Amino acid sequence: MAKIQLNGGEYTIKSEKNLEDFLKELEITPNKVAIELNGEIAQRKMFKNIKIKEGDKIELVQFIGGG
Repeated sequence: MAKIQLNGGEYTIKSEKNLEDFLKELEITPNKVAIELNGEIAQRKMFKNIKIKEGDKIELVQFIGGG
């Protein structure tokens, strides 16, 4: 288990995950979100390769249509 910060709050992940798996757990579509990991924007094409570690700070911004 690892404790991370998600959108300013504490969050615990049960096992090592990459960003793609983490989004699946949160039921978020990867192409409708921007992720900032430890102060840097994560490239969508790299979500599968980026592992989440203890103490990471993740900010998620979801795109929502409207009109």
